[in-house]
Amino acid sequence: MRTVAIFCSVVDNFGDIGICWRLARQLAHEHQWQVQLYVDDLVSFAKICPQVKVDAPHQTILDIQVSHWNAELVASWQVDSSPQQPQRDLPQQSQNTELPELATPYLVIEALACTVPEGYLRQVARQNPQALWLNLEYLSAEDWVEGCHGLPSPQSVVPLTKYFFFPGFTSATGGLLREQSIVRQAQNLQQDSEGQRNFWQQLGIDDAHEYQLRISLFAYGQANIASWLTNIAQQGPKTLMLVPSGVLAQQLCAIYPELNSQTGQKRLELGQLTLVLMPFIAQPDYDLLLACCDINFVRGEDSVIRAHWAGRPFIWQIYRQEQQAHRQKLNDFLAKQLALATPELAALMQKAHDLWDLELDFSEIWPEYLKNIDKIQNHTIVWQQFLTQQQDLASNLVRFVEKKLIMPRNFS
Repeated sequence: MRTVAIFCSVVDNFGDIGICWRLARQLAHEHQWQVQLYVDDLVSFAKICPQVKVDAPHQTILDIQVSHWNAELVASWQVDSSPQQPQRDLPQQSQNTELPELATPYLVIEALACTVPEGYLRQVARQNPQALWLNLEYLSAEDWVEGCHGLPSPQSVVPLTKYFFFPGFTSATGGLLREQSIVRQAQNLQQDSEGQRNFWQQLGIDDAHEYQLRISLFAYGQANIASWLTNIAQQGPKTLMLVPSGVLAQQLCAIYPELNSQTGQKRLELGQLTLVLMPFIAQPDYDLLLACCDINFVRGEDSVIRAHWAGRPFIWQIYRQEQQAHRQKLNDFLAKQLALATPELAALMQKAHDLWDLELDFSEIWPEYLKNIDKIQNHTIVWQQFLTQQQDLASNLVRFVEKKLIMPRNFS
């Protein structure tokens, strides 16, 4: 069994750990790898994985060993760099007896711009054979990604070579995280009205089937959201809108003070619109939620990938960067996604993303968007089918490592 160590530093609350946790589960369950996940923020982790014990330094969840990446653990990795040190018998961690015994890692993943502690890398560098070190980059549709994917980067601090692994939307990149059954799961649920009703009831929403439109709204702040919500409330259609806890939910509580007086799941009737503020749910349930909704507003990296596999129309609010650098990244994505759409439909979907990303009045385009929802739905499936013809990220990663380390193949 091959062993991989994944390092995750939570920067944006959920996107980083969301990606790393999905990758860890897929490597463990579909490729039978032994996975050690190091996370520096267990509180955020627990919001998308209820099994996490936030005060446990080490724990096993779904056969994956999880360790709190804190100062004490980093200190335990500080080792004597003398060449007389044993090469293969060095412990992966310190003499901390609470730490589970693990095989020496064959792969170290530095996820999403975090920095693996130098002490840990020095231990890995003295292994024989040496482990492979991958820098798992952020998702991008920019053309230059294809030329940089898989490139080596010799390091001066430790005698190791780091390789860049870029997720992406073409076969020349590392691909996207996609479990073997995720698309089929969404399709089956969408054809099962009773299954959908049971799922909504599990979320505490018994009347979801009574609405003409169900929207999941996961977004950063939106300066002009009140105008759009008022438009829906007054003109319909009858809409159920679900908003997870976070910045946008706080903004809605400020706009509608009635929400502040409620505890737990907060619900507000506004004419044709019903707002439901809900806590974060486990990743598998979020996948089901996306499949049950008619339109999904998503943000960042993890949720937009999941929206692809749900096969429903979605609007992506890309992670914001200084000097509007994210605008080019969004346009590069849309250029690929809309390449097979008619010019009229492409213009509509581009405008919808622009209005949402720039926090402008979304009610300006909402009637036209709904009028063309069937066409948008059809194009969403065409785009999904294009992506599912490519290999998924975890399988690409396994093949990349096998090629570099000449491992025996072990695919499920």
